[in-house]
Amino acid sequence: MALIAPVKDGKIEAQSASSASLKEANESKGMGTTKIDSEAFLTLLVAEMQNQDPLEPTSNTEWISQYATFTQVSEVQAIGDAMDSMKADGLVGKHVIMSVTKDDGTQEEIDGKVDFVKYEKGKAFLSIEGSLYSVEDLESVIGDEYMAAYDKADAFAKEFEKLPLIKNLTVADIPTIEKRMEEYDALSDYEKDFISQDAKDTVKLYKDALETLKSKAVDVDN
Repeated sequence: MALIAPVKDGKIEAQSASSASLKEANESKGMGTTKIDSEAFLTLLVAEMQNQDPLEPTSNTEWISQYATFTQVSEVQAIGDAMDSMKADGLVGKHVIMSVTKDDGTQEEIDGKVDFVKYEKGKAFLSIEGSLYSVEDLESVIGDEYMAAYDKADAFAKEFEKLPLIKNLTVADIPTIEKRMEEYDALSDYEKDFISQDAKDTVKLYKDALETLKSKAVDVDN
């Protein structure tokens, strides 16, 4: 009996964390990276100078222009890295969803609270349940109000699932059912949004069963 309504095509599904995000981020620092540091740029520049056409050598103006372009790109990259760091620092204590590429190429969603941020070679990694994930894999940040409502609805769902099947209910179950119904009625409309419609219909069936049991109890007393 599914009780929690979808959050994203279904309820938030906690999945085991992996090191795929950190591994990919480390690998991206190799030949596959789209960024270029000053040492690599100078290497390319020297190679270009050594292999230029001696009959039509590149002018000093062109060398300066290339260097200026490289400097601008480097500055943009630095700004991007700084913004990633600021974003990462602000995520500590937040509940997030990460979209991570697994070893087989499929996507896996990891959700959990960010415990701390670790920096490696200028890259920010989020620690979630003991594993590190690149901040670049961040998909969603879940607000505190959202999580509080979800947790409250989830707590009700877990207790409600413990009730006996309707066909097995007895007068002795009346106090427990009443307590569950009080908990459900105490949920706000927003919190009830996390309860699936099927579950809401089931709650109504238990309410009707409760009234029937109370009638039986009165008949027994009389």
